[in-house]
Amino acid sequence: MTTPLYVKYSSIRDRTLSLIEPLIDEDCCVQSMPGTSPVKWHLGHASWFFEKFVLQHYEKPFTPFHPAFLMMFSSYNKSGQTHPDPKRGLFTRPSLSLTREYRNNVNERMEQVLKRSEEDEMLRMLAVLGMHHEQQHQELMLADVKHLLSQSPLNPSYNSQPLLDSPVPPPLEWCRFDGGLVEIGYKGDEFSYDNESPRHKQYLQPYQLASRLVTNREYLEFMKAGGYDNPGVWLSEGWDWMKANRRSHPLYWRESDQGWEEFTLSGAMPLDLNLPVIHVSFYEADAFGRWAGARLPTEAEWENAASQQEIEGCFADNNRFHPSSAGGSTPSANTGGLAQLYGDAWEWTQSSYSPYPGYNPAKPNENEPMSFVWDEAVGEYNSRSMVNQYVLRGGSCAIPKERIRASFRNFFPADTCWQFSGIRLARDLRDS
Repeated sequence: MTTPLYVKYSSIRDRTLSLIEPLIDEDCCVQSMPGTSPVKWHLGHASWFFEKFVLQHYEKPFTPFHPAFLMMFSSYNKSGQTHPDPKRGLFTRPSLSLTREYRNNVNERMEQVLKRSEEDEMLRMLAVLGMHHEQQHQELMLADVKHLLSQSPLNPSYNSQPLLDSPVPPPLEWCRFDGGLVEIGYKGDEFSYDNESPRHKQYLQPYQLASRLVTNREYLEFMKAGGYDNPGVWLSEGWDWMKANRRSHPLYWRESDQGWEEFTLSGAMPLDLNLPVIHVSFYEADAFGRWAGARLPTEAEWENAASQQEIEGCFADNNRFHPSSAGGSTPSANTGGLAQLYGDAWEWTQSSYSPYPGYNPAKPNENEPMSFVWDEAVGEYNSRSMVNQYVLRGGSCAIPKERIRASFRNFFPADTCWQFSGIRLARDLRDS
């Protein structure tokens, strides 16, 4: 039996509110760096999406909750003028309570529209896109809150769930894939983003993937071996970035007289050497791979392996919001023996984020009278971002399991560290 659209909508919207439950009002109003956004803005922005792209066209008569909100909580505008993202933290008003009132108002209006017009195909498409958009912002909120709380000398804890000692992971092994002519890209009838299509063929040389993610222990060995002082393993741009930002360890690592610790959403903890290293940039991931005599996988290599494996892993659904050890994984032989392929940490690939052959931004039937709304809504997403970014695959501990699939393409600039990003190594078969 199909779940009514409004029931699914309400479930996702309620999950967002549960994620901000541990926060105080002050936590929700601050922007810790230009690349992040205040929680209050995320709340308003998710509601803005539904008001802008659904209610404005399906509510009769349409009256915005507040005319200024259509600009304040937007992430772009049709004129192409850049929205002042770094200034979102200056919006002391509306208050958090009024932003919540806006959210409740949009929910009440969406209930009426969805229950009245659920059979409208374009309405369903826009509502489903908005729900996936909100889940994207749930993940962003967790990353943004982590960066914000890490700035406090109080070492505040967002998550009351303790991080218990982790089992020792198995030794890293190399899993072989024959390559050849393979197909990648989305295949199916459920929701997907337009950047996952069209499905197409790619030729792969035989290759190997590491059986699990790189651990904190292994990354610490790279550091102790002078990895951050060795220009020979760094891309020249990465070397310049690392030196300019005085980086010598992953983003949330801290060294004290007691040794290394890591700031997590459960507060500052002794560094667990058995867990995957996270919050590393593409530059750091690439440098580690060169130091280890390996490389990062291409996204086609990753997807070819992932398409043969069930989607299991450490996702946000368990409310841990931190990776788990591969010591608790039991990958089956018929999936190539790979652990942690899904969940735990987004895996950097060496692939630049670009359109697939034959790509066209998603367009519904051009005879559909509301197709212009879809074009505008999808403008929030992919085609405008296909420059100067790298692809990450697999999901993380901050994303719900239902949102991930083998063809899902995430993307960030090479210097991005505040996302839950980690490292899986690859190598050519002839290197083995």
